Amino acid sequence: MAVRQSFVSIIGVLQTQYEVRMLPEWLEGLYQEMETQFSHFEFVLVNNGCDQIAVEEVIKPLPEALRKNIFLLQLSAPVNRDNAILAGLDRSNGDYTAIFEFDFAKKPGLVTEMWEQSQKGFDIVYLRAKQRRLPASQRILYQLFYFILKRYSTLRIDPWAHHTRLVSRRALNSLLRLRENSRYLKANYALVGYTNTSIQVAEPLHPDPSATFSEQVRTALVAVTSFTTFLRSLLLWIFLFSVLVAAVAVFNAVKVKFTSVDIFGEQVESLSGWAFLVVLMSVFFALTCLILYVMSIYLSNIYSEIKNRPLYIIESVRRF
Repeated sequence: MAVRQSFVSIIGVLQTQYEVRMLPEWLEGLYQEMETQFSHFEFVLVNNGCDQIAVEEVIKPLPEALRKNIFLLQLSAPVNRDNAILAGLDRSNGDYTAIFEFDFAKKPGLVTEMWEQSQKGFDIVYLRAKQRRLPASQRILYQLFYFILKRYSTLRIDPWAHHTRLVSRRALNSLLRLRENSRYLKANYALVGYTNTSIQVAEPLHPDPSATFSEQVRTALVAVTSFTTFLRSLLLWIFLFSVLVAAVAVFNAVKVKFTSVDIFGEQVESLSGWAFLVVLMSVFFALTCLILYVMSIYLSNIYSEIKNRPLYIIESVRRF
């Protein structure tokens, strides 16, 4: 078969010692695939918190023909996985860029398969899982999160999409223009548009092992506030509920005043009202706190944007 005349950049993010140990197998498998299938290629490795010496030690024994295609980006401080991927995307030079997770190290042919799909008119080709490997409690939260994204935004985000995908140069250029500090790449892929398709794989989805559950919750809150109208809709329903509670309270007060019987049909002294007032104040105090909390999320996002801090800082770029 003729070699495909395309320049493909392969991006890998190193965040755990497992990924460092898998790196030689990942590189060698992809190198054999790329060498036989494509005319030009490069490997962009983003070291996001792993020991730099350990990473270099596993690369040095590799064949020189492979090492000369490697760019190692050393981040000065660990960032979340999406921002680490962004560092690699910024450095990509290819006509097509493939973000390739270590879960697929034994299937380097997926890069060629994604490229073949792209030639059918698709700018983004991603791998799609059949299941998500999570505890039952977290699985419910994930379902709620994606329901909110689907119901309260115009973005069409596949909840079963892996990070692994192939992106054309024109789609990547558009993606890189979305310089948001609150980065959620799956939403940004949908935001830029362009035609996309998926390839079904058996490997299940699982959360980033380096991210704690609280970090995942914060990421979900950022995504919900940045890409959906859910909280605005929630504020509307809170307002309507408050109006309803106030109307019931007024009606009850008038009814007790003239009949000494409350809305529950019980005899009540018209001058008491102390318990009802306490309950009413408690309800509105709780609602006020909730509204302030919701507004604080928006203010936090605005504050994060206006600071305009860099999403990552590259300490060094190493060639082998």
